[in-house]
Amino acid sequence: MTGFKKQPAKLKLAVFAIAMLCVATIFLTISCKNKEKAIPVSPPGYDLNKPVKYKMPDDLTEISGFAFYKGKSDSVYAEQDEEGFLFNLKLGDKKANYTKFGKSGDYEDVAICREQVIMLKSDGTFFTFPFSQARTKQVANVQKTKGELPEGEFEAMGADEKSGQIYVLCKHCADEKTSKSSSGYILKLQPDGTLKQSGSFTIDVKEIERLVDKKRVPFRPSAMAKNTFTNEWYILSSVNKMLVVTDASWKVKNVYPLSVTIFNQPEGMAFDNQRNLYISNEGDQVSAGNILKFGFIK
Repeated sequence: MTGFKKQPAKLKLAVFAIAMLCVATIFLTISCKNKEKAIPVSPPGYDLNKPVKYKMPDDLTEISGFAFYKGKSDSVYAEQDEEGFLFNLKLGDKKANYTKFGKSGDYEDVAICREQVIMLKSDGTFFTFPFSQARTKQVANVQKTKGELPEGEFEAMGADEKSGQIYVLCKHCADEKTSKSSSGYILKLQPDGTLKQSGSFTIDVKEIERLVDKKRVPFRPSAMAKNTFTNEWYILSSVNKMLVVTDASWKVKNVYPLSVTIFNQPEGMAFDNQRNLYISNEGDQVSAGNILKFGFIK
């Protein structure tokens, strides 16, 4: 009889254990789902998960770079990576006007500095012309600068209006001996529109790896822009959906993951004079190219 009375107690204990196991399983499942749905952290003053989206016309499905004239966002000057055209439009326009400046080629970025438009080709060649010709049918005076950068592939270019300096980051460069640093070059805009290399810099990829807690990060800069209000550089790496922020001396401060559902293929970036951040995405056969606006949050 004693054994018979103990049986219910064992049964209750087993039921209790199974119940606790079920609760733990549910908790872990919810916890994992919450981690998967975690909203990426954004730079101070911005929410990278709440953009205003502007679809690009068909001509700019493969938009790979854009710029504002003196930070004025009322007009966008953009290029795509196949034609030697500089497009101009207002955000929201369904059609863009364009100016022909060169032959077809792999153009990756555009900058406007000191009344000059600078176009960057993927091989490191620059095409420069007066901004006054940016809305003509065809540019009459184009300066070509070649040989100022090492052999490699380039996509990211930024400009500093005050200094007249142009900054370019390697995506892949032949002279880079390690993947633990990314090479950059400084060029000075000359009065005739040509460019002369005046310096270089590096970005410590090991610091990026430390911040994201990964042993190997394929950092491949696809766009860059200077936040003149904070004196920081914002750098995109499209291949791994990443935004890197450095100080004025190129020391890495923070790394922010980009949502794959928002950023299809981030290839261009700019700030306007109201501190708003803009990032462009190339489109594909299914989706249009776009420019995303992230309003500055005071």
